[in-house]
Amino acid sequence: MDERKRSPRITHLSWGRIEVEGRHHPFKDAKLFPGGAREWNWLETGTGHSPGIQPSDVAEILDHDVEIVVFGIGVYERLGVLPETLRLLADHRVDLHVLATPQAVETYNELREDKRVGALIHTTC
Repeated sequence: MDERKRSPRITHLSWGRIEVEGRHHPFKDAKLFPGGAREWNWLETGTGHSPGIQPSDVAEILDHDVEIVVFGIGVYERLGVLPETLRLLADHRVDLHVLATPQAVETYNELREDKRVGALIHTTC
């Protein structure tokens, strides 16, 4: 896979901190997609633990023609996912993995080797 089109590797995860290759500063929460990554700022879409990840949170990821999306819903799995978000991904025929954050990071890093993968990673609860 072309390195410019590959999703960046997550190089470190700890409580409230995620580091991504090619980025000089860590993120609190991250949005990753083929060719890039950025801070996932919940204030942009009004996201909260409940009701959770909204369709507007994944729209940018879908713009990158992903095959798979990984949600890291927190170390203690406290971040919800709206049914509308699940429907949006299904409508786009995108596979979804919803996992506790440590497992989400591991899964994402494996999938990025040969798939077009995106992720939303929440680093705390």
